[in-house]
Amino acid sequence: MKAHKPSASERANRRRPDPKQEVRAVRRRIRFIAGCFVVLCAVLALRAFYLQVLSAPQWQERARNQHRKIIPLTPQRGALFDAQGEALAVSLEADSAYVNPEFLHRILAQQADGAGRLSQMAAAIAPLIGEKPQWVLERMQRDKKFVWLKRRMAPDRAAALRALELPGVFFTREHKRWYPNGRVASQVIGFSGIDNRGLEGLERRYDPLIAGDGGYLVTRKDASGRSLGSGERVEAGRRGRDLYLTIDKQIQYIAEHELAEAVTSSKARGGVAVVMEPASGRVLAMASQPDYDPNQFGRFPAATRRNRVVCDSYEPGSTFKLFLLAAALNEELFKPQQQIDCTKSGHYAIGGKVIHDHRALGVLTVADVLKFSSNIGCAKIAQQLGRETFYRYLREFGFGQLTQIDFDGEVGGLLRAPQDWFEIDLAAISFGQGVTVTPLQLATATCAVVNGGRLMQPYLVERIVDPRTGAEQLHSPREVRQVLRPAVAQQLRDMMVRVADVDGTGSRARVPGFLVGGKTGTAQKVDPVTGTYSVDKRVSSFVGFAPAEAPRLVVLVALDEPRGEVYGGILAAPVFSRIVEQTLRYLRVAPTQPLEDASRTARPSSPPPREVAPALLSEMPPVPTQNGAPQSRMPDFKGLTARDVLALMARSGLNLRIEGYGRVVRQQPAAGQALDATTPLTLYLQPPQEAIYATD
Repeated sequence: MKAHKPSASERANRRRPDPKQEVRAVRRRIRFIAGCFVVLCAVLALRAFYLQVLSAPQWQERARNQHRKIIPLTPQRGALFDAQGEALAVSLEADSAYVNPEFLHRILAQQADGAGRLSQMAAAIAPLIGEKPQWVLERMQRDKKFVWLKRRMAPDRAAALRALELPGVFFTREHKRWYPNGRVASQVIGFSGIDNRGLEGLERRYDPLIAGDGGYLVTRKDASGRSLGSGERVEAGRRGRDLYLTIDKQIQYIAEHELAEAVTSSKARGGVAVVMEPASGRVLAMASQPDYDPNQFGRFPAATRRNRVVCDSYEPGSTFKLFLLAAALNEELFKPQQQIDCTKSGHYAIGGKVIHDHRALGVLTVADVLKFSSNIGCAKIAQQLGRETFYRYLREFGFGQLTQIDFDGEVGGLLRAPQDWFEIDLAAISFGQGVTVTPLQLATATCAVVNGGRLMQPYLVERIVDPRTGAEQLHSPREVRQVLRPAVAQQLRDMMVRVADVDGTGSRARVPGFLVGGKTGTAQKVDPVTGTYSVDKRVSSFVGFAPAEAPRLVVLVALDEPRGEVYGGILAAPVFSRIVEQTLRYLRVAPTQPLEDASRTARPSSPPPREVAPALLSEMPPVPTQNGAPQSRMPDFKGLTARDVLALMARSGLNLRIEGYGRVVRQQPAAGQALDATTPLTLYLQPPQEAIYATD
């Protein structure tokens, strides 16, 4: 049977879609396209919302940045104050001048003789900023919109430049670091550079805290990059934190003045002086010679800016005998009255070498070994003490390691391990040779002897204050360790007092009205050429404390390479005496001894202080009192700097309170008024021609 074959019409009907299915397909395509449009519109809307609303501040800032140039300005650094709240370093406002060369060229292009006018402007500006006209002209011709001419100008020169009213020359206010006391405590304070970074001293150590946040100078420009104005400060910045130091400005001046006099009179290469409070470790004064003026630090060699008290080490000589005897007494190997044969010849052979005393001393007690500074006696004590024990005590006193004072650049000195000591090394170290220390280490270790055997960590900054919030960060005294038993420390103090007896090596350290103690030192220096001890180069030193009954001060004085007399008891001890005498008077410490006893002291008189202002320092005629005794009058201090005032205090014996900084503008009592012991004396100082920037 033959199969049926579909016709053409049947086949066409089979290919034709169902109308209902075709409608459904069209609807699906319409919905898909509509959905795509909805999603696209939603994405565009969300993007627009993100750009116009959520990211608006960011894009607005970018737009503003396209029309301005930001020049950072130096912030106001925090101030440094002494222990009495007197300013040691402050930031003042000063004018900085800059030029907009593009703006200037557009102005001069409209004039017939623009090039000649530009040269005239450069010639007028040059003397006011201390530069050559060609240098100024070159900066004014640069293809820029902002070029500094002179930053932090002196007030009179800035006023003169403003008065010229030159087109294209503009001004802004910046902060300038000023040290109102000049050289006083210069190596401690340090200085900051033109970029507001601390470069030396405490300015460097605490730079992150006192630097502050700077403001900004903004120059505006149009779409073509052309300048639209002179510039403006858009953010004032924030002041850094203030530091309150342990340094007392007046004690610092006393130490610096007496040290400078001693260096000059002895023709020494340099010198150091340290004044510490033994109970706490607070550093009251830290002086080095030669010194420098931080207001003009660029004019001084780098060596003068180094704080030798912390950064230099030397062989201590006989001052080191204190710590040998401290170890021997604390180990109960010796007693103060125990006798030691220091030989009748003054010579003692040990380790293939011969040790000498300055003279034949014979048999001495342990206390007299310190009093007369016997090298032979110390060598014999060291032999009994032993290398390991002696080394352990020296480490306990802090030698051969950092004191951790808050000051950059500290060195730890040299103290070799005991296994490297030969027999002669033990003897040499016992009297301060073959070991190096810093002046700060020696003063700190002496404080441990004086305060009952407690080693205190020295420090320079007492408080850190945020001027915006008033929040304070306090640095409290920190005991490192107990080195000696209090009874042993008292024995050693009594032995040190005997050093200052009339027949002791430190007799010239005596202070009228007070009992003092200490130890002299005269150390040979190593010749760098020969590598052996020099024949004529010495370090003369004295370290002591006062008053002996209740020590308030530990003072170390060291003179580097003096000429002529070289013994510490002759050169350094009198400087100690003068520093202690004036400091105790300034601190109003009552005398503990009859003045008649002190008058028998064999110490020489102080050299006269340097003249500061002869007309102002001349003495006024005394005023007779009711009982006929003469009475002094108040000198005229007006116009003097703080340094001049301190010099006059040292000369006259007046105890003055100084408020402010700069120069004296007012005083109480008035000049010429009669004075007596109960009259309070106050001087008020203000900076010259400059105003302090208001803090936020």
